[in-house]
Amino acid sequence: MIIRKMFKFENAHIVRGCSSVKCRSSLHGHSYKIELLFESNFLDNGQMVYDFGLMKQNMKALVESFDHAVAIWSGDDKEYVSDMKKHSLRWVELPVSPSAEQFSRVIFIMIDKLLRLTSSVNGEKEVKLNSVIVHETDTGYAQCFESDAYSLNMGEIKLDEIIFSEEVQNDWADKALWEKIKRSERFVNPTCV
Repeated sequence: MIIRKMFKFENAHIVRGCSSVKCRSSLHGHSYKIELLFESNFLDNGQMVYDFGLMKQNMKALVESFDHAVAIWSGDDKEYVSDMKKHSLRWVELPVSPSAEQFSRVIFIMIDKLLRLTSSVNGEKEVKLNSVIVHETDTGYAQCFESDAYSLNMGEIKLDEIIFSEEVQNDWADKALWEKIKRSERFVNPTCV
């Protein structure tokens, strides 16, 4: 069975190297819709694959880290990277260009790692991230599966190379969330409120 949870955020970026002059040469923004799809052949004690309430905590914090932020490719012009960080309190630096395709891969890797580090408390069993869909516009989206997320053909994404500004981290209930994920610390699902 597959379940799906949608999140939304506003984000600005430049996608260098794309065929559209506007997209590759001008900072612009989108109203993103992010869908996380989870699967399992089992149901928990509440007869659910995974309680949607559990997603409102650390998963939501990670996805919403991109809200009202500038997504910056670390391989971009150094002056541009510096200026974006200088003039925006909320930014996320990525080891890949922030296209919808790469956003879907980055988010897949972040959520997949968090899910693998989270211990279940209500009988969740073999819950796996099936895919991540990033809607950049109402008519266009990219969908990433596990094989895409970890494909070296599409560019390697290392967690250590994803950097969140201090202002982004200040929004997290757990200020050390990203460091814990990078260090592979275990999480326990709290009780949903």
